[in-house]
Amino acid sequence: MREIARLHPAKTLEEVAASFEWLLPERFNIGVAVCDLHARENPDASALLQWREDEAPGVTSYGELRSLSNRLANLLVSLGAKPGDRVGIILPQSLEAAASHIAIYKAGMIAVPLARLFAPDALEFRLRRAGVSVVITFADGARKIRSIRERLPELRHLVVTEGATEGETDFAAAIAGQSEEFVPADTRADDPALIIFTSGTTGQPKGALHAHRVLLGHLPGVQIHHEFLPQPGDLAWTPADWAWAGGLLNILLPSLYYGVPVAFGGLEKFDAEKAFKLMEQMRVANCFIPPTALRLMRQVEAPAKRFRLNLRTIGSGGESLGRDTFEWAKRQLGISVNEFYGQTECNLVLSSCARLGVIRPGAIGKPVPGHRVAIVRRDGTPCPPGERGEVAVARPDPVMFLGYWRDEKATHEKFVGDWMMTGDQCEVDEDGYFHFVGRDDDIINSAGYRVGPGEIEDSLATHPAVKLSVAVGKPDPLRTEIVKAYVVLKPGFIPSTSLADEIKAHVKARVAANIYPREIDFVDEIPLTTTGKVIRRTFREMARAEAAKVG
Repeated sequence: MREIARLHPAKTLEEVAASFEWLLPERFNIGVAVCDLHARENPDASALLQWREDEAPGVTSYGELRSLSNRLANLLVSLGAKPGDRVGIILPQSLEAAASHIAIYKAGMIAVPLARLFAPDALEFRLRRAGVSVVITFADGARKIRSIRERLPELRHLVVTEGATEGETDFAAAIAGQSEEFVPADTRADDPALIIFTSGTTGQPKGALHAHRVLLGHLPGVQIHHEFLPQPGDLAWTPADWAWAGGLLNILLPSLYYGVPVAFGGLEKFDAEKAFKLMEQMRVANCFIPPTALRLMRQVEAPAKRFRLNLRTIGSGGESLGRDTFEWAKRQLGISVNEFYGQTECNLVLSSCARLGVIRPGAIGKPVPGHRVAIVRRDGTPCPPGERGEVAVARPDPVMFLGYWRDEKATHEKFVGDWMMTGDQCEVDEDGYFHFVGRDDDIINSAGYRVGPGEIEDSLATHPAVKLSVAVGKPDPLRTEIVKAYVVLKPGFIPSTSLADEIKAHVKARVAANIYPREIDFVDEIPLTTTGKVIRRTFREMARAEAAKVG
């Protein structure tokens, strides 16, 4: 079964694609594939490694993971949950989070992972929308749920890993009395398994419903940007929340599927120094690190000299990486970051792969074998090289979502014919590389030029005073919009007009004289989504409000 979607190494991407075909089974279960098959063949093999900064790591074998997930599956059944019921997971990276996913899939239920950082209102919206009947969470998540529980009529059970109160189920005590044996549901590959909510950078989040086959659909893209994972010595890690498609489907589940141990824990809030320390101590070979996190890691002095790293591959995606960050990683870490592209509805369909020579600074790679991706106009007609258009993915595709949960209208609007439209602007060059520009809503229209914010933000990050930034369009009567940047400064730098002018000149010299930030405001914080993306909508609205006052 583990050879269903495996790529065969070759000299070029074209050769790899020519020998690839989907061999999708009629019946497939994610939980069985990532846990039980390994537990049957090699129960003592390491599956999960918990980083504990000043202690030896905690090791969980596949056999132990099978026993724990079976106990939890039996508990869910005892609570009255049935196949097709939605079970929420609000947990940090943890053994309990991994076991919860596996148990839910094995029981034929539908996992609804939700970020632990969500506020109560955000949780309420998603839990109500998905009709969640059981939530598995930790102390902080339980506290939030208690504040909204009376507004969640479909929520019947709250399973808490720590600090359960009256009327709640204590995780450890409840599973202790359950059997270690469980007969997994005989699910079809097309049966629903997972609802992942879109990040909500534009408009209300929608629940993307995925089938069990979504894991198989991810495998070629994972193998491409991790250069034919698994290899001897591979060990995977990401700072990304496992509630996000990137953390869950780019690292946790595919790594377990291939028998690659996954490191986790120790970073409740992202810390660049600690990230390097974890990578060193755990001997991490394969990382998925979002661009924002990589930009923060750029601020660590001489990381390759200070930390003994064991890196083989770094993948990055979710927003534009940028040439400067790419060059920093190559120079400081000796790694060509393999940038990739996808979205919650249809992830990992474009990728770079340095081993195959598919690597170009500022580009997000080429179509992954098994996926048909193009740049098209809004009517679905293809764009020639050099013409900007929208990224579209052809259906059918095993990584593509089944539809938006309880929203047929939005599902229908996502397609133009057989093209799934992403809403992301890109160009393809003459060599077939895709160049990401930005989401439709993020594009800045300035004096006839359509400017993506990623290139500007990446250039801003190279200034020694800039810790983090966001670039948006501000309405302007002369230019339609001007580029405006909001900047968080590093410690030791004081906001001033002269510093703003210096930063403007820095970007102008690096990018172009016509698209540098004409206005810079210094702010204390730039909020991020739980997936590590900048919430540009907040700043777009701020800039528009400023322009309206002037007008």
